[in-house]
Amino acid sequence: MVLDMRAGGRLLAGAVLAVCVVLIGPSAPNGALFAGAEPAVAARDVVPNRVMTWNICNPCEASDVDKAAEIAAYAPAVIGLQEACVRDVERIREYLENLHGLVYHVEYGSVLRKWGRCGGAPWSPGAFGQAILSAAPMTDRVAVEYPDGGSEDRGYMAVTTTVDGRPVRVFNTHLAQRRQETVRAEQTHVLARAVARYDRAILLGDFNAVPDAPELSGIWALATDVDPQCRPSPTVSCRPTTDWQSKFDYVFLRGVVPLRHRVHPTAYSDHDLLHADVDVT
Repeated sequence: MVLDMRAGGRLLAGAVLAVCVVLIGPSAPNGALFAGAEPAVAARDVVPNRVMTWNICNPCEASDVDKAAEIAAYAPAVIGLQEACVRDVERIREYLENLHGLVYHVEYGSVLRKWGRCGGAPWSPGAFGQAILSAAPMTDRVAVEYPDGGSEDRGYMAVTTTVDGRPVRVFNTHLAQRRQETVRAEQTHVLARAVARYDRAILLGDFNAVPDAPELSGIWALATDVDPQCRPSPTVSCRPTTDWQSKFDYVFLRGVVPLRHRVHPTAYSDHDLLHADVDVT
């Protein structure tokens, strides 16, 4: 009888522990249930020819765990993030590895240090701007702040990395806010000069402009949208990428062939995820 009671006690203690883990969540700093445990989801490879752009919205209330899960669902080789705080991106990167088995390198194109955007101490606020996550190592990073950011500092970044088994120059930008057309025109002039140096390039970003906006003409002269049907014409209907039903987010291709693309609505940002499979060879 004593043995039965002790065995019952051990079963009860085990059940209580299991409930606590579910309710409280992981206790190890890497997100595993215990230090040294395997990731919650089995590791899998990224899609080697897939690229993604996503304005992750800042400030928004969505958790970095949820943002990582959205990215992991499509497992792109390269992700360009806008409105990105360094601390948030680091957490997203950790969750991608620890919870989804997806390992990425990261480079930043921060143009602003702002407590209201990214937290931190008032005398040491977090960095804000763009980020690129890449499954392959990145080289030759540049980060450029536009001479005029409009109502907030803006810029672009670029790296060389591997997509579809080939080296390619990848740009990521966030242009000035809506109703600042003349500012965006100057920004795209700066950006187009940089992109024009490369025969093969992928340009990701939130351009805050619809396809037929005059300020995008310099970009259209160099590259095409991943959607072959989307062109700078008022008579062409391009798939919207924002909650207000405008196409502001782009994957522009120069010397790269589009294969397929998808826009994925998300509850975690006011911009949808846009990913594209491309042929770089």
